[in-house]
Amino acid sequence: MAKGRGNAIGGWAFLIGVVLAVILGLGFGQDFAWVLVVIGLIIGFLNIADEEASQFLMSGTVLVVVSALGGEVLSELAYVGGILPALVTLFVPATIVVAVRHVFSLAKH
Repeated sequence: MAKGRGNAIGGWAFLIGVVLAVILGLGFGQDFAWVLVVIGLIIGFLNIADEEASQFLMSGTVLVVVSALGGEVLSELAYVGGILPALVTLFVPATIVVAVRHVFSLAKH
């Protein structure tokens, strides 16, 4: 994780984002999905250090692919089916930010 103040903010954003994703995924307040997008952006900018980018991108990609291909299976389960799309709503913006930062980092070298 990134060092300094950004680490604290990013760490809290990650924790709050996952908890909110679970709450929203259980069906409590779907109108607030934009909050997950904003928190995802904060996570991408402040919580993932350059050294962690590759691991985060791999994990984020797996999450998105599994959600797309396996989400239908979980949607059959009451309440649980909404958690995975909510987590994807959180992780997609973070993954995009980290991917763009990583590309710029690679271009510098």
